Amino acid sequence: MQFSPTNGDFTFVSSTEAEELSGTISTPDVKLNMGSDSGKDPYATTFLRQRGYGWLLEVEEEDSEESKPLLDELDIDLKDIYYKIRCVLMPMPSLGYNRQVVRDNPDFWGPLTVVLLFSMISIYGQFRVVSWIITIWIFGSLTIFLLARVLGGEVSYGQVLGVIGYSLLPLIVIAPLLLVIGGFEVVSTLIKLFGVFWAAYSAASLLVGDEFKTKKPLLIYPIFLLYIYFLSLYTGV
Repeated sequence: MQFSPTNGDFTFVSSTEAEELSGTISTPDVKLNMGSDSGKDPYATTFLRQRGYGWLLEVEEEDSEESKPLLDELDIDLKDIYYKIRCVLMPMPSLGYNRQVVRDNPDFWGPLTVVLLFSMISIYGQFRVVSWIITIWIFGSLTIFLLARVLGGEVSYGQVLGVIGYSLLPLIVIAPLLLVIGGFEVVSTLIKLFGVFWAAYSAASLLVGDEFKTKKPLLIYPIFLLYIYFLSLYTGV
């Protein structure tokens, strides 16, 4: 029994006709991508990347470059610090040093080292002075910075912090002299005044520029008082 096919109908054949039917079914060439092909992403990788989760599959490559030295990591330039120390200790323009580098290229580690050194020589008998000197350095520099900005100066807080810190070097230089001639009051007083003037001149010559014009004494005076206070912390007066 056989029905004629119509659109949308199945075709039924008799059992005798079915025996005469023969053929083969070709199997598609299916290959599983298990990630061995480096040129194509695996299916899971493609799935995650299409949905924005590709970062889960990222693997950080090891840095082949050699690690930088510790001084470079901390941004410490010993040659630059040494040059700035010489600029502060020898502030005379006739010596030919480019002293503006202390102001124009400020750093943190050099001034901090100078302040800590000044604190170390002030330790004997008054250990609490160390933290107080660092505090005065930070907030005293902030006061000078605010005053300089009010007077029309173009300086940053980092520049003021660096200059004030480096300019403590003259007080460190006179410290051994005060220990030797501490019994001679007149000579000791003269050395103290010399050290304060030296430090104040080194700082003021860098911070007080031509933009202050007639207002220079308004900034030089508080700088001078600041170093008097630093010296008083050392001498215990």
